[in-house]
Amino acid sequence: MSLTNQLKEFKAQFESKVDENIVSIIQEGIDALEKEFQDKEFLSIGDTAPNFTLPDANGKPVSLSERLQDGPVIITFYRGQWCPYCNLELRAYQKILLEVKKAGGAIIAISPQTPDSSLTTAEKKDLEFDVLSDVGSKVAESYGILFKLDKQLQSVYTNLGAPLPEYNGTDDWALPIPATFVIDRHQRIALAHIDINYQTRLEPEEALAIIQKLND
Repeated sequence: MSLTNQLKEFKAQFESKVDENIVSIIQEGIDALEKEFQDKEFLSIGDTAPNFTLPDANGKPVSLSERLQDGPVIITFYRGQWCPYCNLELRAYQKILLEVKKAGGAIIAISPQTPDSSLTTAEKKDLEFDVLSDVGSKVAESYGILFKLDKQLQSVYTNLGAPLPEYNGTDDWALPIPATFVIDRHQRIALAHIDINYQTRLEPEEALAIIQKLND
């Protein structure tokens, strides 16, 4: 089953189980975010990707520039281990990891979670690629995809079991818009996909196809 269909299936199941008011608040949040970013000029193909150095799940620093010395990189920004949509996406990237490596590429997943939370993510999902912690969301901000949840959504997320300060180690309630970039060895963006609606994501195979093309 494609990632898109998995996400649709989960969304239908989720909305059938929770109060309609919660569904409405979440949708209103998505609509507001789309309005907030409607005139935003995001990073796009041909732009230079901002470099970064972040700790992995074990606290070891990982930099984009170092990874690019070995080949192109897929970067996916996700919200956190508490987000089922992100978990489906991360599992989908794990499934194509071998093909990405065969094409000379690598995968980096970034969230605002602490290293401890990232370690839980990597272990629970059996992830074998870099899972990095962007505590304080400086990297997400440099990529132009940072936003903050309003008070109403903060309450909804907490009631749904996702009190972000406990996962992220900050009280800012900031999250990245889920986004996937493919960066070539010259640190240029070869693919940029930004999901204002976090319930939809790029099919990982599309990122893989760009990696394979870069190394033809």
